[in-house]
Amino acid sequence: MSEPKAPKIEFPCDYVIKVIGNAAPDFTDFVVEVVERHAPGIDESRISVNESSKGRFSSVQLKIVATGEPQLKALFEELKASGRVHMVL
Repeated sequence: MSEPKAPKIEFPCDYVIKVIGNAAPDFTDFVVEVVERHAPGIDESRISVNESSKGRFSSVQLKIVATGEPQLKALFEELKASGRVHMVL
């Protein structure tokens, strides 16, 4: 039996990214700045921010226009390499 393949994404497309890290006053600005380098023209109305119940973590959710797998890979790698991000979904 073969393993089921993940569905292929057809680019360009709207793509939702959720970034989780330690809560800090500039965390949202940091995430938006990094994402903007890889997917310019983020619509501010497409950004949502949530704090954890104890205020230790912050999650930033953005919708971008993804142009291809290399773009997404580079974006995820830069966010993770920053040391400020715990998880990118």
